[in-house]
Amino acid sequence: MSLSLEEQLRIDLAASLRIVAHLGMHEAVANHFSAAVSDDGKQFLMNPKWKHFSRVCASDMLLLDADDASNAERPEVDATAWSIHGQLHQRLPHVRVAMHLHPVYTTAIATMKNPHIPAIDQNTARYFNRMSVDTLFGGMANTVEEGARLSGLLKNNSRLLMGNHGVMVTSTDIGVAFDDIWTLERACQILVAAWSTGQPLNILPDEVAEKTARDWESIPDFSRQHFEEMKQLMIVQDPSLLD
Repeated sequence: MSLSLEEQLRIDLAASLRIVAHLGMHEAVANHFSAAVSDDGKQFLMNPKWKHFSRVCASDMLLLDADDASNAERPEVDATAWSIHGQLHQRLPHVRVAMHLHPVYTTAIATMKNPHIPAIDQNTARYFNRMSVDTLFGGMANTVEEGARLSGLLKNNSRLLMGNHGVMVTSTDIGVAFDDIWTLERACQILVAAWSTGQPLNILPDEVAEKTARDWESIPDFSRQHFEEMKQLMIVQDPSLLD
């Protein structure tokens, strides 16, 4: 029997959360992923407040309405998650998926005076001229005004490096978003390791970095398959994901 869009999104969102926990990219019981259900993007699914990523099931996903401010009062809705994801889905209908994390290496890059990811290999080159940067961290993002500000910073990009905070990756597809945030963390790990040698970086020429970024954009099926493989691993490991 085929699944409805919402049913499939619930499974894929739960799987993406469990994969992130499996890879150690989560932060305690914080951080949130969301996926739009309605055509206008305003009806969206999001993981519940303070439930560990590794235990999330498909049925746990909250169905929220970005236009309904009363959602913020629900005890299972995290205030910062509502502020960020609610504003994203209210203002940017093309954003179907949003993943916000504080992974160690990406966040380390975000704490630099000049947060940027120079293109030194094919992973880092994926982000060449394709990432917005926020340098105005003012504490917990728990107001709609802050969520609106962050949404506005994305502009034509799908990623936001959040200075002194973490990262937001958006996409039209859960599989692509997962692979994107995985590659970003790996890219930052490679970058930190390279910087730690104290040797000068061999930064790719702009034309090579641009070509590599475009090559990444031409293979979304690679990203989707990466996600599908990891999803199956999670299901085999614990079928309760599907509950």
